[in-house]
Amino acid sequence: MIILSIFYFIIGICVASFSNVLIYRLPKNESINFPASHCQSCKTPLKWYHNIPLFSWIFLGGKCAFCKSKISPQYPLIELMGGVFMLIALYKEFEFNGFNFSQNEYLMLFKALMIGLLFIILLASSVVDFRYTAVPDALLNSSVVISLLYTFSFDGVKNALIFAAIFYAIRFILSKLKKMEAMGLADIYLFACMGAVLGLNLGFFAIFIGAILTLPFYAAVRQKDYEMPFFPFLSIGLFVVYCFDAYSLKFLNFVMYA
Repeated sequence: MIILSIFYFIIGICVASFSNVLIYRLPKNESINFPASHCQSCKTPLKWYHNIPLFSWIFLGGKCAFCKSKISPQYPLIELMGGVFMLIALYKEFEFNGFNFSQNEYLMLFKALMIGLLFIILLASSVVDFRYTAVPDALLNSSVVISLLYTFSFDGVKNALIFAAIFYAIRFILSKLKKMEAMGLADIYLFACMGAVLGLNLGFFAIFIGAILTLPFYAAVRQKDYEMPFFPFLSIGLFVVYCFDAYSLKFLNFVMYA
């Protein structure tokens, strides 16, 4: 399991490293392929060993190898979080049990890979949303596809459609009543992901968690000219409930049958 954990961690930091490219280029409608990776200050193309996820930033001391300008700590932080997401997904799907290469465990490996990728994409989407209060369609579409691959069941697809339909209808009605957009369209995609991954009951609980988390942030920025996005908090709600699904179900049962 240790070798498998290392392998998944490496996958996580590599995918998260690529997500840093998406975070920077997609909102600007730039190609994710060309030009090659380069310093944002001096524009000098980077060598291959300058692009090793996580380790290059550490070895370079957080500075460009050419002009010595500072490299944002966002890059290694997101890469590290990507590795952690993959490890959490791996151990959550296996529930800390052993691994003996049975057919069912190959499926769990696939599910761990998909849910880890989903959390990395949602992290990238959240960073973009905080900066631009909008999420690129490429990230939204990818998140829905990966969540459906994770569930890979009729019930998962059904729950995704139900969640998307419910909240799209709510968005439509509120927008008509308020005569302004009442909910971001990106949130609808995330609701679909919640339905696919968590199901209906836990999906609604994840939305509740996300809504609670927004309260201190909304209080902090309500006097400022900034539109606080809901997408990042919904993503956190999804992550928290996924990690603690058993405790979440116990809490829901306590509330419903107390």
